[in-house]
Amino acid sequence: MATRAVRYAVIDAFTDTAFKGNPAAVCFLEDGYQVDDEWMQSVAKEFNISETAFLTRAVSGDNPRFNLRWFTPVDEVDLCGHATLAAAHFLLSYGLVKCDVIEFATKSGILTATKVYGIKQSTLFNVKDENFIKSNGEKESFSIELNFPVCKVVESDPGEIPSIPETLNGASVINVTKRGSSDDHIVLPCPSLKL
Repeated sequence: MATRAVRYAVIDAFTDTAFKGNPAAVCFLEDGYQVDDEWMQSVAKEFNISETAFLTRAVSGDNPRFNLRWFTPVDEVDLCGHATLAAAHFLLSYGLVKCDVIEFATKSGILTATKVYGIKQSTLFNVKDENFIKSNGEKESFSIELNFPVCKVVESDPGEIPSIPETLNGASVINVTKRGSSDDHIVLPCPSLKL
C-alpha cells in the first residue's frame, strides 16, 4: 500500500480555460514508489472523473520515457487520448522534463508527446513556457502534439451493429465500421447531425 504523498493535478484537456474541456487526473509516482493495481483503481474511484493517469519514470536523460496507465472509476483502459495529453502537460508545465519530446510506454505501445512552438491557436493546450524566452523577453507559447498508434478498421457485419439510429435519436448514419482488434464500433453520422 502507498504511504507517501503523491504529486497530482487535475488538468482540463482541449482548452486553455479553467473548468472547461475534458478533465483528467494525473498522478506522478516518484522513483521507488510502489503501488498495486487495486490502489490505483481506488485513487481513480476517489477522483471520480472519466480518467486518472498514473506516471512512473522508466528512463531518464535527453529523451525521457514514462510508464503510463489509465484508470476510469471502475476499470483500467488500454488507451486514453485526453489523459495522455494531460500527462504530457503535467510533465512539461511543472518542469519535470527539460526536453521537447516525451515517450510514454503503455499497453497500446509507445506514444509520444511533442512540444510544438509557434502555433497561435490550438484546440489542445496553449501554455506559456517558463524555460523558453523569445529575443524580446516574452515567454513563448507552445502546444502539445500527440502521436498515437493507428488502429486497423474493418467493415461491420450488419448483424453486429446495434440499433445505432435509435441510440442517436433517429439520426442518419453514413457508415459504421469496427475496430479490428475489438468489438468497438466507429459510427460516422451525417455531417448535419448535432449531438
